[in-house]
Amino acid sequence: MKASQTFVSTLKEAPADAEIVSHRLMMRAGMIKRLGAGIYNYMPMGLRVIRKIEAIIREEMNRAGAVELLMPVVQPAELWMETGRFQAYGPELLRVKDRHQRDFVVQPTSEEVITDIARQELRSYKQLPRNFYHIQTKFRDERRPRFGLMRGREFTMKDAYSFDRDQASALVSYQAMFDAYKRIFDRFGLQYRAVAADTGAIGGDASHEFQVIADTGEDAIAYCPASDYAANVELAEALSLIAERAAPRQELAKTPTPDRATCEDVAELLGLPLARTVKSLVLATDEKNAGGDIVKTTVWLLLVRGDHSLNEVKAGKVPGLKDGWRFATATEIEDHFGCRPGYLGPLFGGRDADRPVKVVADRTVANMSDFVCGANEADFHYTGVNWGRDLPEPDLVADIRNVVAGDPSPDGKGSLAIQRGIEVGHVFYLGTKKYSEPMGATFLDEHGKPQPFEMGCYGIGVTRILGAAIEQNHDERGIIWPAAIAPFQVVVCPIGFDRIEAVRTAAQQLHDELAALGVDVVLDDRGERPGAMFADWELIGVPARVVVSERGLKAGTVEVQGRREAEARVMPLAEAAAAAKALLMA
Repeated sequence: MKASQTFVSTLKEAPADAEIVSHRLMMRAGMIKRLGAGIYNYMPMGLRVIRKIEAIIREEMNRAGAVELLMPVVQPAELWMETGRFQAYGPELLRVKDRHQRDFVVQPTSEEVITDIARQELRSYKQLPRNFYHIQTKFRDERRPRFGLMRGREFTMKDAYSFDRDQASALVSYQAMFDAYKRIFDRFGLQYRAVAADTGAIGGDASHEFQVIADTGEDAIAYCPASDYAANVELAEALSLIAERAAPRQELAKTPTPDRATCEDVAELLGLPLARTVKSLVLATDEKNAGGDIVKTTVWLLLVRGDHSLNEVKAGKVPGLKDGWRFATATEIEDHFGCRPGYLGPLFGGRDADRPVKVVADRTVANMSDFVCGANEADFHYTGVNWGRDLPEPDLVADIRNVVAGDPSPDGKGSLAIQRGIEVGHVFYLGTKKYSEPMGATFLDEHGKPQPFEMGCYGIGVTRILGAAIEQNHDERGIIWPAAIAPFQVVVCPIGFDRIEAVRTAAQQLHDELAALGVDVVLDDRGERPGAMFADWELIGVPARVVVSERGLKAGTVEVQGRREAEARVMPLAEAAAAAKALLMA
């Protein structure tokens, strides 16, 4: 292809609202153009990348036995009401009415629609297993769309859905998709990790995220360098850092800590390690009647070590907190503890029936002795606190903290490290409770009895991959695309194309040779000055460049340079096409 046959539209400066590297570079490279908040036009150069991503996904999904279909962007709200997600999904679900005042949604995902298809079309166990997928526009009404394609409102996603007769078969389907995703991301040429993850709003019983490694990633990933263990920090198990609780060695003492309301300040005042302190966080749960009125509120005191932080996802899995919790109000805290936040602790004068408080200790806190905590009185903390002697054992002991670098790996094979990642894919094993049972989606087993489908769902953020790939692969000059998803793999840059016949002839010949080798090549026939021409293609991120000049041709040579290479290599014209292709393979 010639550059004049496509559309090259680069900018020297990014718009002021472009906040992160990928957003700035995609805007400057002319890959996307903003239409509205979180809504973008995909320009020809960006669309070429999207189509290459989609082609790899299709090939591997088809190879894994999935069947492509296409479900609509606008879906009847009745289906979402069957699962309860019409209300539960929250304000990110765009709800609309047609001219007849019937409710519809602009779909962020398609579990309800595909389940409706399955309950109509899959009647017998003989039709199972089955996996359907599509690549379709999605819409999530983000409160604050930002970061370009990383957190936009309209985006493209590949979502797939498996239907099986039993759990064992469903897990086979899950593994098939997990393996397909690994092949997909391997082919993209991106550094990534598959990590255990929370199931979130989709629901289900098992989940893995596929995270592209990038320092700017929003997610923290815990992994063990000595093993295959990897998990999102939201889910990574935090083992107790104290194997066994030691016997008390200090007396309980109420110690003045004037104006020291944080564990860090208290530890500094007392000259103690921060790990000797315990942090108190107060949550609340509300029981409501059929009319939605609160009939009972329970206050929960969660305890983590002073140098640790509460993991809110894990807290939501504690028995009693699973159905929803909130942080307690200042009034509720003062009513139950007689003190404002900053000086709270588990020694609060008994757990009376009128003001019940449930105490949940993190695993490490449960094994601490002689620790420091708030005295439930302003400007005072207790030192030398011990379970059993000074206060009752906690009501519950649970993993409720975030892991930190250096924690023991849950698989027992080393210590954890932390790195940042960008989620671009997610696989879920759903089971039957979330969709098939609420929607009455059943098949007849070999005994003629109806059984609910065991389901799985599997998503890849097609357009998000553009942003993630750039966050991982860029330099001060622009984007550095992996060869498999680059808009073009090689650019032929002729100096004086519009003036010198020999240069035009050699450049066209080189273009044709590369195309015959199966390389996606573009010939820059715009007649631009060398500096401007090189800058455009470096910004766009083409993996390899061949420069044809009159001076080089007189010596029978051209210059070949990889996008990551500091200097070009001078070589005979006859060898240039093979050398450029070899760069792509490397």
